[in-house]
Amino acid sequence: MNKIAEVFAKGKKVFIPFITAGDPSLEKTEEMIYAMEKAGAGIIEIGIPFSDPVAEGPVIQAADFRALQAGCTTDKIFAMLKRVRKNTQVPLVFLTYINPIFTYGCTKFFNNCQECQISGVIIPDVPFEEKEEVLKYCWQYGVDLISLIAPTSEQRIKMIAKEAMGYIYVVSSLGVTGVRTTITTDIGAIVEQIRQVTKVPIAVGFGISTTEQAIKMSRLSDGVIVGSAIVKIVAENDENCVEAVADYVKTMVTAVASCR
Repeated sequence: MNKIAEVFAKGKKVFIPFITAGDPSLEKTEEMIYAMEKAGAGIIEIGIPFSDPVAEGPVIQAADFRALQAGCTTDKIFAMLKRVRKNTQVPLVFLTYINPIFTYGCTKFFNNCQECQISGVIIPDVPFEEKEEVLKYCWQYGVDLISLIAPTSEQRIKMIAKEAMGYIYVVSSLGVTGVRTTITTDIGAIVEQIRQVTKVPIAVGFGISTTEQAIKMSRLSDGVIVGSAIVKIVAENDENCVEAVADYVKTMVTAVASCR
């Protein structure tokens, strides 16, 4: 059983925070990983900054820009995560795009993922029909390729779910990432279709920022993913972000854990 499966096997709802590596610095990224784990995060998603993050809204786009301007590179991220692995075994999942992986080199990238014990990778711009491009490397190096299912997936939902690994990332809202005041998608209907074909855990993300939203989504799924709201806290607090992020994560973990 891999690290992701172990987390969901505990039978508790899982809170999954997202941060952008290198924002405001890789040193702070490392500190936030430790702080979020201590605050109760079950899995942590780490964004690899990219100049053209097509699935991201303005908050994460700005974080990517800040990280790149500060000199963050994929090599430096892996070096930081090697330090992290000396201190924690919390499951880590990359969110990145296919261009950075191909540019870096698939074999090198996934080999480094294995060395840093990266449990999974999310690649929003690789559609289901083209996933074989990276899936062979995922199998070779023991990294789960996390599937995205969106409200527009419709008849493709069961097809994607049948071959899912790790956990299924259900996109709660149309459009790019970002905080939303309301989530109107019928997540329950999507989850029901997924449950018909797989027991792979389901986590809901995109637009979630409040405890009320987290509780609502937790009741329908196995976990909740929050990115933009956390990245916004980082931007507002800069070098003093660690404590603020930890406080937010702790609040969300408590909210999610209240659901059974």
